[in-house]
Amino acid sequence: MRDKEKDAAQMAIKRRDFLEKAYELFTKKNIESVSMIEVARECGYGTMTLYRYFSTKPQLVVAVAAWIWGQTIRENQERRPNADFAGMTALGILEFYLDSFIELYRHKRDLLRFNQFFNIYIQSERIDPEVMKPYRDIIEGLKPEFHVIYERAQQDHTVRTDESEEEMFSTTLHLMLAAATRSAIGLVYIPESGFDAEKELGKLKEALLMRYRKG
Repeated sequence: MRDKEKDAAQMAIKRRDFLEKAYELFTKKNIESVSMIEVARECGYGTMTLYRYFSTKPQLVVAVAAWIWGQTIRENQERRPNADFAGMTALGILEFYLDSFIELYRHKRDLLRFNQFFNIYIQSERIDPEVMKPYRDIIEGLKPEFHVIYERAQQDHTVRTDESEEEMFSTTLHLMLAAATRSAIGLVYIPESGFDAEKELGKLKEALLMRYRKG
């Protein structure tokens, strides 16, 4: 391997180290309370080394969000019965999509906690849109996948298409993600009889399926 290739490989490893450690710290302690100095120290590097990869804390935070969500989306794609949902109705694909948020609660509660801290941080810091672009690109990348539902619904008529695709995407994303996040961080009402987060998320899923089911 040439020196340039070695250098690129080492840089990729170091960048991944920073992302992983920052994600761990941000999730445990919240983003506001973690400094760039702490991230560098916990990785075993000097602070100036970290700044060569991420010139500001907002850049690091957004890079972490884009990295962890990108990784999670790829993992969810691997759950598909097949690459293009062949043989599935629009309603079946919508159910798979809504189940993905329940899977987040089951297996990625750390990500849901991070996402809560992330939303608070970006609102308080008023981060420049250009800095936010890597994260927004990841979220925008979900839209073509959601489009499969709307496109197939126009063929098999199992899902309503009288509501715009954009509105359906926004509604389902925000309702399911908000509910999963509140459960993950414990921001829920707990009755005396106890609380079953997965059961309640399942009820929300069924309510959304009922809303968008055609006929």
